[in-house]
Amino acid sequence: MSESTITAKGQTTVPADIRLAIGGAAGTLQQSSQAQGSCLCGAIAFTLRFPSKWVVHCHCSRCQRAHGSAFVTWVGADTEQVQIDDAEKLLAWYQEPSGSSRGFCRRCGSPLFFRSPREAGETHIAAALFTQALDRLPGSHVHYDTHVVWVSVAETLPVEPDL
Repeated sequence: MSESTITAKGQTTVPADIRLAIGGAAGTLQQSSQAQGSCLCGAIAFTLRFPSKWVVHCHCSRCQRAHGSAFVTWVGADTEQVQIDDAEKLLAWYQEPSGSSRGFCRRCGSPLFFRSPREAGETHIAAALFTQALDRLPGSHVHYDTHVVWVSVAETLPVEPDL
């Protein structure tokens, strides 16, 4: 059996022969070169071709407001690795004052994607929308300085400093 490795950014990667399903049924082992997902109503579907760049838990106040949650787990990927299927043209983009944009479904309201000039060429996908296994586990918490006080993080992932 292969062992997991830690990358320079502290990401835990799961070898290709052992993919831990964190988007699908917990604890399921799968082999795959991609993962798929969709918005709540299913009108917008997407496929991510592995490898992903990273997976992190973001605690920034903008993600909290956009998703209505304590934090969002994002999967980062090069944009050319992400195929978006939007036959009904329901994908809309909210442009933030910072130049970042957030993609969401106009029908069901699901927040799907994030793009930022800071990470040009990347598309970030909300991990909870995947229905199949990802290729790595979350590697850290980011923007933890703005975390909500009503959620305690009881794990040992590193907390990345804000840049």
